[in-house]
Amino acid sequence: MSVPSAIRSRIPSLAQTVHLAACSIAPRSTGMDQALAAMLDDLALPGFWSAAENQVTEARRRFAHLIGADTDQVAVLPNVSIAAHQAVSGLRWRRRRDLLSTAAEFPGVAHVWLAQEKRGARVRWCGPQGGRVTAEDYLRAITTDTALVSVPAVTHRDATRLNIRRIADAAHAAGAAVIVDAYQAAGVMPLHVDALRCDYLITGTGKYLLGLPGLAFLYARHPDGPAPGLTGWMGRTDPHTLDPTRLDFPAHARRFETGTPAVAAAYTAVAGLTLIQQLDLTAVRDHTQRLIASAAHRLTGQGESVDLAPSVDERGAHLPLIEPYALAMATWLEHHGIAVAARRGVVRIAIHAYTTDADIDALCDAITVYRATSRTPATIGATR
Repeated sequence: MSVPSAIRSRIPSLAQTVHLAACSIAPRSTGMDQALAAMLDDLALPGFWSAAENQVTEARRRFAHLIGADTDQVAVLPNVSIAAHQAVSGLRWRRRRDLLSTAAEFPGVAHVWLAQEKRGARVRWCGPQGGRVTAEDYLRAITTDTALVSVPAVTHRDATRLNIRRIADAAHAAGAAVIVDAYQAAGVMPLHVDALRCDYLITGTGKYLLGLPGLAFLYARHPDGPAPGLTGWMGRTDPHTLDPTRLDFPAHARRFETGTPAVAAAYTAVAGLTLIQQLDLTAVRDHTQRLIASAAHRLTGQGESVDLAPSVDERGAHLPLIEPYALAMATWLEHHGIAVAARRGVVRIAIHAYTTDADIDALCDAITVYRATSRTPATIGATR
């Protein structure tokens, strides 16, 4: 069975929409519908909170299995910004002050790093401003002053896939820890924390993991370290004691958790992770790269420009189409049944297990019509 045929029947919305926007939002699936229906059924019965807590527990378990972690190393949080904050808020920026990141970092993570400067951190940026960051940029920037290295597994705009293990080895050799933002990678490629050698990994459920926004995961290799700066009743050793006078932290990753999670997102997270775990992610990775190469070839052949990393190993699961009027193009495509994701200066074309050659044909044909009917010319056809 081909990769698309193994999953397309679970996403009936694909009959009406060419969904090339999983780098921004997951498509609606039967699993998602069933999960939300189950939530409403549970809401009508006594014991709803127990049922909801079971969904959070199951989401944690399934995500831990996906990345090769223990469940005690995974916290469930509302979004990756809070997950990033929880990972670093207990660190003391004294002898080592540098937090090394890249200008290609997603702002929802990078802004958390900048906020640490009032606590003594010194944020440093590697790689060219507005250009493609490489592992070599990180290796040149790591020093004995570096306390934490932040690496996007795949950059959110230009889909650069970084060699996390190489960066982690260099960081650890210099005495620094490593945090990975895997939001643009989880669900479309294998991710195993022992192979990556990262100390922290954060991601959310609303994109390639085929759930809804509102739930994120924080993996911590050693979760019994300093207490986080933000907490809530779910971060207690036993949340159900409900003792307002006692602040204790468990020795596992649930110490990073805060308040009541988004219940609907928890139900759909289990549905999405269940679907992902039925896939061979190595095959999914090969499938996405074949379609990205095919789309790049056809689009450049019809005069478009794409921002494609030089080698397959450096490519994530979306293709950035260079377009000064990205929002205008994305809006036009949406009105013609094709979902893509606009960012400043690019239209991101996201490939997942369910994407087919026919989807790429539909996109390329639609862009040809768009150029013929709009007043926005294509940039000079090229791959860069």
